[in-house]
Amino acid sequence: MSDHDQLELATLAGGCFWCTEAVFKRVKGVVSVTPGYAASQVPNPSYEQVCSGKTGAAEAVQIRYDPRLISYEQLLDIFWHTHDPTTLNRQGNDVGTQYRSAIFYHNDEQRRIALASKEALEQARTYRDPIVTEIVPFSNFYPAEDYHRDYYDRHPNQPYCMIVITPKVQKLLREYTPVVKEDQAHA
Repeated sequence: MSDHDQLELATLAGGCFWCTEAVFKRVKGVVSVTPGYAASQVPNPSYEQVCSGKTGAAEAVQIRYDPRLISYEQLLDIFWHTHDPTTLNRQGNDVGTQYRSAIFYHNDEQRRIALASKEALEQARTYRDPIVTEIVPFSNFYPAEDYHRDYYDRHPNQPYCMIVITPKVQKLLREYTPVVKEDQAHA
């Protein structure tokens, strides 16, 4: 059995996929992060179609990770704390169903872990407002157009990146230092 055979998938939507990709690609044990569209009712939708709100798709990332180096629980902990899971169909100024918070579980174990982690946050009253994150079965994922990949790393001085993404990456670097890849330890 090769190392590749031991990799697992996580599919998460936390608003703009540029943000979630920038965060998770810096995490040890994460082999790849692909921005794209999850739960689309339209096969292989374009960015413009998704932005119309008529596809049902969420901007999401598909994370291929090594569970020997980082657990699904750890990925979800980072997910919960690097976006706002209490705002329905929005993250900041990004508004629409494509920006919803969602966990698309791939199996019963991921479902169990996701529900337990959400319940723990609610019990701890981590957020003042109720968590609205959907926890739903994975149905499909279509990779986004190439120009969306590595967007933050290619455009760090773009105003959206500086105002919205850099603080999320800095929070990861500050609060999750032990799981940050050594070559990614700066924003």
